[in-house]
Amino acid sequence: QVQLVESGGGLVQAGGSLRLSCAASGRTFNTYRMGWFRQAPGKEREFVAALRWIFGWTYYTDSVKGRFTISGDYAKNTVYLQMSSLKPEDTAVYLCALGSLSSGGDYYTPVAYDYWGQGTQVTVSS
Repeated sequence: QVQLVESGGGLVQAGGSLRLSCAASGRTFNTYRMGWFRQAPGKEREFVAALRWIFGWTYYTDSVKGRFTISGDYAKNTVYLQMSSLKPEDTAVYLCALGSLSSGGDYYTPVAYDYWGQGTQVTVSS
């Protein structure tokens, strides 16, 4: 089993920045990728960014390219999401996810991830 704990959410004005963290614990030796998704009220879960563990390859949805950066501290089993130039439409619950070697699916789909955090709220005011 793997446990994921997110932190760093909050309320910020448009144009501001936040840094989310997600610490993984437990059986993390099979980590293949880690990702961030978000879900706004009444909307489907949306892919935000993903990190190919150890290799460092990164992927982003178009709406956050140039504003968000995903990174990882492999020694600490922690993934970060640095968010800058935040917009009101970025408001959502942000969820961290971990995909193992045995998980299938493309990196931008929820099925590619086996474990999920509880989520952290990000609210961007205009």
